[in-house]
Amino acid sequence: MKAFFFPTVLAMCCPAVHAQQAVAPAAQKPAEIIDDPSTRIILDVTRVNMLFTVTDKKGRFVTDLGKDDFQVFENKMPQTIAEFTAETDLPLRLGILIDTSNSIRERFKFEQEAAISFINGVVHQGHDKAMVVSFDTSAELVADLIDDTGKLESAIHSLRPGGGTALFDAIYFACRDKLSKDQPRHKFRRAIVIVSDGDDNQSQVTRDQALEMAQKADVVIYAISTNVIRGETDGDKILKYLTSETGGQTFFPFKVEDLEQSFENIANELRHQYNVFYRPEPLKADGLYHTVDLRVKGRKDLVVRCRKGYYAPKL
Repeated sequence: MKAFFFPTVLAMCCPAVHAQQAVAPAAQKPAEIIDDPSTRIILDVTRVNMLFTVTDKKGRFVTDLGKDDFQVFENKMPQTIAEFTAETDLPLRLGILIDTSNSIRERFKFEQEAAISFINGVVHQGHDKAMVVSFDTSAELVADLIDDTGKLESAIHSLRPGGGTALFDAIYFACRDKLSKDQPRHKFRRAIVIVSDGDDNQSQVTRDQALEMAQKADVVIYAISTNVIRGETDGDKILKYLTSETGGQTFFPFKVEDLEQSFENIANELRHQYNVFYRPEPLKADGLYHTVDLRVKGRKDLVVRCRKGYYAPKL
């Protein structure tokens, strides 16, 4: 039986949650975010990492740029890039968040097969790890972070649709309790792939609380909309907001046959990324959100996709 997710009781110091274990409920307490030192995600404010993708206007990856081609601004102040790399082989820490609510029942079989194909294509044993989280009335960890694609495939096949939609809870849990674990942070790519219509009606945390946790964990969110209505829904707007704020992208496969192509597009993006480091000037360890703007010098024909900022620790 699944249980409601309450962020008050998910401490990062807890033992690992086993596969098929639902997130434990709090005892008659309202949902709230408690500033418990054991649950804090610590950032090195002296070293800001930006993992990003560059494409042309037609969405084709641009992979031949160098350090001197880029400019970084924090809170509109120019920054000096300390390090630059073209990243194609950073170990991946991936969360597959699958909507198992009643609203996606008609496409569910296709979604399972497309997700399995994606995992088999991107997760390399001994290098990458992925997890599966289902969400309907509550969020449930179905497979923990592992590199065994066979177990991940079995976990996805075990899912059955039914219930409401607790999307924000699933994002919050995946980022805080799982994807933020491996350190140092800049040595891993952290990403979430959401398969959902984006209509949340059960979460205990808000959209912005879920987004903030993704930003603090340095997680890029990708989404594949299961909306079959031609025209943007409120759920689609939520998915687009979450992905754009973290440097990801939302895909809208109108036919079930296009689901696999959407997953393949995400896999391709994870293999075509750049990484820059800079040391903020002026340095402010104020606990606030700092906006970051990364540009290609003199190239308005190119599109840079990256997170829009970060939360500095408060020292």
